[in-house]
Formats: sequence, C-alpha cells, structure tokens
Amino acid sequence: MTQPPKDLTDHQLLRYSRHILLPQVDIAGQQRIVNSRVLVLGAGGLGSPILLYLAAAGVGEILIADGDSVDETNLQRQIVHRTGSVGEKKTASARANLAELNSDVVVTEIDSHLDEASMLGWARGCDVVVIGTDNFSSRYAANRACMALGIPLVSGAAIGLSGQVSVFDFRRDDSPCFSCLFPDGLDDEASCATAGVLGPVVGMIGSVQAVETLKLLAGFGEPLVGVLMTLDASDLSWQRFRFKRLPDCPVCQQR
Repeated sequence: MTQPPKDLTDHQLLRYSRHILLPQVDIAGQQRIVNSRVLVLGAGGLGSPILLYLAAAGVGEILIADGDSVDETNLQRQIVHRTGSVGEKKTASARANLAELNSDVVVTEIDSHLDEASMLGWARGCDVVVIGTDNFSSRYAANRACMALGIPLVSGAAIGLSGQVSVFDFRRDDSPCFSCLFPDGLDDEASCATAGVLGPVVGMIGSVQAVETLKLLAGFGEPLVGVLMTLDASDLSWQRFRFKRLPDCPVCQQR
C-alpha cells in the first residue's frame, strides 16, 4: 500500500530553507522531493555528484546500483568516495558518505550491474531513474525499462573534455526515447578507462543531471525532453540540439 506523503518537519523546514525560498520549489516542491524515490545507476564519476546533490536536497529514498569496488584511479573524479574506501564496494562507500551528508535519506544498496529485467524490478515504484554508467548497453536497457514503467529517465555521459545530458519523460506521449536519439546503437569500447576524462567535466554533467532530476521531482521548469545538451569543456561552450520521436523507432513502437 502506498504511504501517504509526509509533511516537512521543523528540522526539514530549516535544512531546506534555501530551496523553499525559491518560488519554483516552495514548501510543496520540497515536500515532493522529500517524499520521492530515485534509482541511480552507477556510483562513479557521474553518479557521485548526482548522489551527493540528491541526498543534500533531501530525496527521501535513493537506490544505488553499482557492482564495482572503489579503485585508486577512481578518486580523480568520483568524489562520493574517499581514499580510505579503496577496495570497498562502491555502493557501501557511497552509502556511508551520503549518511554523513544527510542521515534523513534512506539509501538502498544494489551491489550489482542491473540488466533490463532487474531494472524493471528495482525501478518499479520510483519517481525517476538517473543513469550515470559509461556504457550504451545499460542506457538502452534503462530506456526500455523506464518506458515499460512510464518513469522519467535522466541520461548523461562524459568522456575526455565533453559531455551530454538529455531527459526522456515517458509520462509524456510526445517524449522521444533514447533509441530515437541514438537509433543505430553504439559500441561500448570508448570509456573513461580507455580514453580518459577531466574530473570536473563529470561533475558538471552530473550536476546538470541532478538539476533535471529535482525539476522532475518538484515539478518546476522545463526538463530537457527532446533536447540534447552538450558541453565542450575546452572552451566551456554549451549547445542544445532538438530531436523528436522517430516514427519508425523500434522501441517507441512498443509504447
């Protein structure tokens, strides 16, 4: 049975007062954030700022899915982890640091890389799914799972000095899906491990993903639906490209 939404406590009214002062958020929006449930796929470079900002914002429950352990090479960009966490499971390391940041947030560890079937199970009942993994296969799987459940998907990617963000809101009939944007499929060979990435770039992209997630949860602004926003950190230029549903998209035809 779905639990009734909880009112903000006096402690929460104080803690989130800078959000509440924003007319776009106000008390009603912050209450929606506090009563929300978000699945974050990946606790790495992108997942780190996503997790930290969502926890700081007071998201009620955060589910973290990642099957890797913290490696020393991660610490150059994966700021949710610490030197003492090397060798630990990323989900456990992230959970410990999020608890120090905001003990009110319930954090659920999913110590595995989710396939489409398991994503369907874990994403059910979530308000938003945010993907911060560095391979296309997981993005395609998340796209299909979120479409099946009618849940918004916030997608981001970063490599080298560049990054990109888009939102796929499957509550909307006009929303394209990830396969509309990348219909041919791409290989998984290019990754931070093989091509490198500037640490703050994943921070910038992950922060935008956190903003888009909070917009969806609190219900303000215009999310990046049908928009691909790209970053070139070499000259700090942002560009926006609009795209629509493909009439012959094999994934959208399942809707």
